[in-house]
Amino acid sequence: MYTREKREEIIQKSHKRSAEYGIEKERVVSKKILKADEVSKNIEKNKALIRVAEPFMKVLYDFLMGSGFFIILTDKEGCILNVVGDREVVKAAAEMNMVVGAYMDEKSIGTNAMGTAISENAPIQISATEHFITAYHKWTCSAAPIHSEDREIIGTLNLTGSSDLVHPHTLGLIVAAVESIENQMKSEAAHNKLLETNGYMSTIIQSISTGLLTIDNSGKIIMTNKNACSILGLDEEYIVGRMLVELIPNCRDINKVLETGKSCLDEEITIYRGGIRERYNLNAYPIAIESEKTIGCVVMLKEIQRVINLVNKYTGMRARYSFENIIGKSREINNIINYAKSIADSPSTVLIQGESGTGKEVLAQAIHNYSSRRDNGFVAINCGAIAKNLIESELFGYDDGAFTGAKKGGHPGKFELANGGTLFLDEIGEMPLDMQVNLLRVLQEGTITRVGGTREIPVNVRIIAATNKNLKKEVASGNFREDLYYRLSVIPISLPALRDRQEDIPLLVDYFLRIKSEKLSKNIPKIDHEVYKNIFQYSWPGNIRELENYIENIVNLNGNSSYSLISEYNGDAKNEFDHENDKVKIGNRQEKAYEEQFICSFEELEKKAIIASLNKFRGNVSQAAKVLGVSRNTLYTKMKKYEIEDC
Repeated sequence: MYTREKREEIIQKSHKRSAEYGIEKERVVSKKILKADEVSKNIEKNKALIRVAEPFMKVLYDFLMGSGFFIILTDKEGCILNVVGDREVVKAAAEMNMVVGAYMDEKSIGTNAMGTAISENAPIQISATEHFITAYHKWTCSAAPIHSEDREIIGTLNLTGSSDLVHPHTLGLIVAAVESIENQMKSEAAHNKLLETNGYMSTIIQSISTGLLTIDNSGKIIMTNKNACSILGLDEEYIVGRMLVELIPNCRDINKVLETGKSCLDEEITIYRGGIRERYNLNAYPIAIESEKTIGCVVMLKEIQRVINLVNKYTGMRARYSFENIIGKSREINNIINYAKSIADSPSTVLIQGESGTGKEVLAQAIHNYSSRRDNGFVAINCGAIAKNLIESELFGYDDGAFTGAKKGGHPGKFELANGGTLFLDEIGEMPLDMQVNLLRVLQEGTITRVGGTREIPVNVRIIAATNKNLKKEVASGNFREDLYYRLSVIPISLPALRDRQEDIPLLVDYFLRIKSEKLSKNIPKIDHEVYKNIFQYSWPGNIRELENYIENIVNLNGNSSYSLISEYNGDAKNEFDHENDKVKIGNRQEKAYEEQFICSFEELEKKAIIASLNKFRGNVSQAAKVLGVSRNTLYTKMKKYEIEDC
């Protein structure tokens, strides 16, 4: 392989040649594409190369299926002879006329791995802007020339995928495959094809991150990789030569693959290792010789938990906050942090109670990140924001055909996604009573059953629940199950309101000034003296969330505010917002006579109650929802229904 400097020199020389050939950077398709009859003649001319290369292309694609790569075989002049890959990427290539009969040499399409490999007579990887034409900047291509026995170039083998998939191993895969093709051309015997391939494909097998097992047509294992050894918890010497069903008793569908020659895709199996039951995704691809007789198959094992962790990583199901993100030095906060750290590694359930805006989810994430579960998912679900008829499938998932519109193949729920990690149940007080029964069963038994399914799935999940309600009162009023309350509150934590930790307000103000200034790309402002004084005389019923939004308003206005915080010194301070230049949009302050206001439909009465509550709390939705006895999300839904604007 080249040094980086040598490779850059080769690409620069290729770009110079491409410009001399008159290739336009805006070009999308090759300058030279054979017509139908010419394509047939060229395939006939290169049938020996195609015959030898195609089985290796198939084996390579079996390993790379679903990865977003496709494989191209060309003749010695760079004319495409065959394309193999996932349907979507092959279709995308076809839209750019990267089809059989198109020339990929530098004279026809500029710098690319196939053309440059022919020009330099050496393997090369070309990625993104290293391609000469702009249209190919989205690809990464790795190609190597194929030589005859007398070392003459007779074609190239190329692996192409999205530029964000670039990896030096892809070039190694192609070099190994080309070496296999060149060696295979020395021996036409079908038996030697498989033996020769094993030596050159060993590197490919070991580089795959999933478990791989190759078996013969009797089901005996003839090759494995280190990841399969790790999954089975056995040495390679012990695995090779044994029957697959001895090691994985519940994978008997492999016999169907060997009998029918049809692949087995996305089957879920269970493997017991050290007395622990673990779930894996199994795919099996048949291997056939030219007579199309199946002589074995390749088995791929993927740990379902690894798939889930990958999903969580790229869908934001990770905890971002740690204890360092909890701002405050008050005795109350320090006690909570120390206590939370001491119980972070416990598997017991945690119930965090506190008013809205006190930072319950931040604390939950900090507990997760301080625990041994930190490398697994932190999955949050708001029990008050999901429709009653959907919360069961959200938590437990559903099987294929469970209901109309169910995703083919089923869908895992939040419990499965959080397996090995933490499930955060926010607004647990809003959970319907019938779902509370199901949740209690899962907490007691440690298994879930998908909607529409019958199979029990074991889950190892740490539950952290949160609520702004007094659950004891909810139990007394019959809105919350007593047994579930005690099951959840094994480790109770109560977060103080901001008004009860006023010594932390200066730290919070400084913190929010800094991060909001950075967010808004503004300098940290100096707060007006009167504004700063009012901050400490205000009760902050919306707690930290309200303070955060208020500081963002200050940063936007360079130290001033469009709000006026008015404190009343008659006990607890009250929340009053004076929106300058804003008209009051909620309600008509001219009330009718007391008796007449109730002579209306129930919907109109509900609308009046919402308007009155919002007026009383100056538009504070959290306070209004609390008085009305509904969740914030429910209140927002009703405000939208009645076209009530939020001031």
